[in-house]
Amino acid sequence: MAPYRGSWWHKQPSKFTFGNFTGWNMANEPAIALKDVHLTLGDGAGRVHILKGVTLDIEAGQSVGLVGPSGSGKSTLLMVMAGLERADEGSVHVAGSELGPLSEDALAQFRGQNVGIIFQSFHLVPNMTALENVAVPLELAGRSDAFEKAEAELEAVGLGHRLHHYPAQMSGGEQQRVAVARALVVEPKILIADEPTGNLDETTGAQIVDLMFSVQRERKTTLVLVTHDPALADQCDRTIRVRSGEIEEAASDVHPAKESIRA
Repeated sequence: MAPYRGSWWHKQPSKFTFGNFTGWNMANEPAIALKDVHLTLGDGAGRVHILKGVTLDIEAGQSVGLVGPSGSGKSTLLMVMAGLERADEGSVHVAGSELGPLSEDALAQFRGQNVGIIFQSFHLVPNMTALENVAVPLELAGRSDAFEKAEAELEAVGLGHRLHHYPAQMSGGEQQRVAVARALVVEPKILIADEPTGNLDETTGAQIVDLMFSVQRERKTTLVLVTHDPALADQCDRTIRVRSGEIEEAASDVHPAKESIRA
């Protein structure tokens, strides 16, 4: 995964209340709309132009796989969609809100209300139980039902018996299930996943994929994932190829069978 500026945890305020991010008309507006997005990372001679004029629409409820060679910019593109990287130029609209003008606190509020993120490396807090890890986004939002909701989400991903276990006491697959539960507990409109099976064996990875797509279909969540696995990308409604920071075949790589099933 490409580096991004600061960690997910460091980008959360100590506590926030949700702002007004309810202006999205799902029937008429794409879930994600990027227009001429450029992003450069690094300083001085080490500056690298990562994204080069990316224009892209993703419809509400669609599942999309971002594929491409290592270093192509696909993970950075994913982080821009999640509001964890800011574009240098261009516009980024997610769930009806333009992310560019938002302050860091407002951006954190927006993510807390609209975006669930699943990382390859889980990013669980080691001295917190599964229940506490999943409750964190709701606690940040000041929700009084944080632990009740977290328990229900862990039950939904098959970990009701692991509520009070710490990450070191769980298998890799169980830890990723905790990460999935944490991403879903806020009932996000957008689910972002960066190589969600990258640290798992084939059998466990397949279980996580089944879980992720099952929840996505049930809740009609928009799913965008990065993967090097062609079989995983093929399960998505649409595949978008990224090469050298540019989009290839953004519109043509739609899987017609899945589109007809969704319709």
